[in-house]
Amino acid sequence: FGFRQGRPLARKMVATFKLCSEQLSSQDHYDYGMRAVKSVITAAGNLKREFPDDNEEVLLLRGLMDVNVPKFLSHDLPLFEGIISDLFPGLQKPEVSYKDLEDHCSAACDKLGIENVPVFFNKIIQLYEMTIVRHGLML
Repeated sequence: FGFRQGRPLARKMVATFKLCSEQLSSQDHYDYGMRAVKSVITAAGNLKREFPDDNEEVLLLRGLMDVNVPKFLSHDLPLFEGIISDLFPGLQKPEVSYKDLEDHCSAACDKLGIENVPVFFNKIIQLYEMTIVRHGLML
């Protein structure tokens, strides 16, 4: 197993981190070093194992977005999306169904009297995706 297009995909990943470090705001929790590279490789590798016949560029795109989007501030997200659209022209991150999780979260919100808004559920998904590729995280 493994990526057949490893070299060109690695170049895209390096270019993504390089452009992010140059264009996004400077934040203490932004990391573009080897730890970030390993997290993206882990995420993309997990996706490759789960979907071995899918487009490898899409798998890397999803890995990059799953690992990075949750940690970016809202004003940096449009810049990151611009970087991604330049490096992966015409590709869209595939939508993943979290129907069971959404149903359980909705039931928990109802039980606790919390308003179930889309932004809240998106943050739950981001937290879930981060726990898949990281050993620990801080809230």
